[in-house]
Amino acid sequence: MTIQPILIDGQWRQARAAGTFRAENPALRAPLPDEYPISRWQDCDEALAVADRAFAILRALPGERLAEFLEAYAARLETRQGELVEMAQAETGLPRSPRLARVEMPRTTNQLRQAAAAAREGSWALSTIDTRANIRSCLAPLGPVWVFGPNNFPLAFGSISGGDFAAAVAAGNPVIAKANSSHPGTTRICAEEAEAARQATGLPSGTVQLIYRTGHADGERAVADPRTGATGYTGSRAAGLKLKAAADAAGKAIYLELSSVNPVVVLPGALNERGPQLAEEFTSSCLMGTGQFCTNPGLVLLVRGEATEAFVRGIAERFQAAPVGTLLSRSVESSLQAGLKTIRDAGATVVTGDTPGGGQGYSHANTLLSVPGSRFLEHAEALQTEAFGNGALLVIADDLEQLERVIERLEGSLTGCVYTDTGGADDAAYDRIAPRLRQQVGRLLNDKMPTGVAVSPAMNHGGPYPATGHPGFTAVGIPASLRRFAALHCYDNVRPHRLPPCLQDKNPNAAMWRLIDGRWTQGDVGG
Repeated sequence: MTIQPILIDGQWRQARAAGTFRAENPALRAPLPDEYPISRWQDCDEALAVADRAFAILRALPGERLAEFLEAYAARLETRQGELVEMAQAETGLPRSPRLARVEMPRTTNQLRQAAAAAREGSWALSTIDTRANIRSCLAPLGPVWVFGPNNFPLAFGSISGGDFAAAVAAGNPVIAKANSSHPGTTRICAEEAEAARQATGLPSGTVQLIYRTGHADGERAVADPRTGATGYTGSRAAGLKLKAAADAAGKAIYLELSSVNPVVVLPGALNERGPQLAEEFTSSCLMGTGQFCTNPGLVLLVRGEATEAFVRGIAERFQAAPVGTLLSRSVESSLQAGLKTIRDAGATVVTGDTPGGGQGYSHANTLLSVPGSRFLEHAEALQTEAFGNGALLVIADDLEQLERVIERLEGSLTGCVYTDTGGADDAAYDRIAPRLRQQVGRLLNDKMPTGVAVSPAMNHGGPYPATGHPGFTAVGIPASLRRFAALHCYDNVRPHRLPPCLQDKNPNAAMWRLIDGRWTQGDVGG
């Protein structure tokens, strides 16, 4: 059987492989026919050398050239939408429509085009000019970027098509994509179109490269290599922390999305007002995509009472009635079951579900567990174990004071929600709860479930550890997401003609916003 080639230096060639692997169709529990290589260090080393040469050219190119590539790439992906959707569905079990064809595919091309617009306009670089001191600074590209894509979004977060990829390229960096082993075929198709767009727009060879898989030691070596500028990683906490340790030891930037339970606080007034509606909203959000969203609400915080008991019964009935979806892979199935066991062992009881199977292929019953607030306070760490998939834990506090203490014990999450009575009955409780929750999450929502992550300039898809490795950055939201893959360059008394265009007296495109002597303006220095 033919082993699929990797993309290095503008050429599709066979890897220097230490072995091979095959992706699986999770709905059939069966391997797919294509075979992919596990690269040795020689492939990583060559990719880094090529990317380093490409960077010497890319960092000097105007944003317009980067934008042309990103827009050409988005257009090429759209011409292969049918093939991409079919491949992604076979490798992940995700529905063709609406999920892949009507949601994830348009989101992917939209991100690429938004990144192109940011590269062309240039304000993302935060160009700052102090004319009195003759000091000027801006953000500039870092160097070759490794992108490790997740298993749950093969396109929109894919290693050679998703937000990290778009942001890194728009900031002027070459990307070495490390495909997720769950969907290598989808990543290969994307890489084919990325390389074709690179050639069509005249960017240097090595702007985009693809390796499917490496050994753990080689992955750690890659993120720590002196030629590496930064790494973007989305995946398991255990693997991510090993990469982080290697990158940190070498002083290399790494941006991680690790795990998140995304607490939802439902206050008593909201339950009294619209309990059944909230039970329906939560069930839809929690079971969407079989719970395999990074913003899936996995923890619900409540105050004991009759309305709470009715709410729990309502969720249990809906979980029992809802179809059991397909999990992304064998490893997702096993990690979900292990996570639920850890939560049970820490004192939670099963309300419904928690049995293997029940759906097509890799699956586990829709599962709802419950634990008293007092028990949660005793075993907070274990009870916040991420059960990635179609399961959730209810924490039922005795009163508002205990609920506050529970919130203070929460780990960092991407999101946190507070549901309140629309008539104001929960306003005082909200004022007590929200400031505490605000410190534990990247995005705070009110009366809204967290599963949607809009590609908005104001979006924060980040948060305190362990949601991410650093609370100051976002993986979604252009132009802010570009700034992860940039360094601050300062020029002190540098002659005008030697400055980068964004720091010269004349605004290079009349559209870029620059901070000149304390005032944001699109004008020229002295204009």
